[in-house]
Amino acid sequence: MMDSVVADSVVLLSGGLDSTVVLAYAIEEGRHPLAVSFRYGQKHSRELRSAKAVADHYGVSHQIIDLDLSFLRSSLICNDQEIPSRRHEDEMSEIIPNTYVPARNIILLSVAAGICESVNAHSIYIGANSVDYSGYPDCRAEFFQAYEDMLAVGTKAGVEGKPISVETPILFLSKGEIVSLGKELGAPLGLTWSCYRGGEKACGTCDSCRLRLRGFAEAGYEDEIEYEVIE
Repeated sequence: MMDSVVADSVVLLSGGLDSTVVLAYAIEEGRHPLAVSFRYGQKHSRELRSAKAVADHYGVSHQIIDLDLSFLRSSLICNDQEIPSRRHEDEMSEIIPNTYVPARNIILLSVAAGICESVNAHSIYIGANSVDYSGYPDCRAEFFQAYEDMLAVGTKAGVEGKPISVETPILFLSKGEIVSLGKELGAPLGLTWSCYRGGEKACGTCDSCRLRLRGFAEAGYEDEIEYEVIE
């Protein structure tokens, strides 16, 4: 399939709020992206349905890649680990939770870089955020700078003087600012899924739900998706 793809960038599209806003941002910048999602062993595939819906909304090429990371330890993957609920926001930034998937962004960015080289694309867009986040070390500015430096010396594109850039347009935005940007860009936020659990409705109690709900409240908008609980 990759042989037939025409794209100048790759957008990592989880189906969540952040990655959807980043896709909208890339399109607004005039990019012609390939949206890439991963089925990596997570407990549910609800977010992939949202990713497809978002990609269909924009009419962009969308590839779901199977990548088995089920051997890694994370509550997003392992059935013997519980996803944290009702954590205070201070805990989210100070303690790396068990929802962290070891080296996930390193792995996913590496696949995206390989795709870039395969389709002659020059940039990767990722919806990482270092302001309102769950303490993940691979969502920080220094990580992305180091990763971009690595691509410059570790890929054919890099050593030939056409390095692949890693674009993080929402890295320093609050969740409220991300929601506002999404609204400004006309992103289909009602199609997105942020919950770590895969029910018919978002749980409202996991870190991701709580940050999302706070973001909509800060931006002065009502979230369009349904929740089991709103606290």
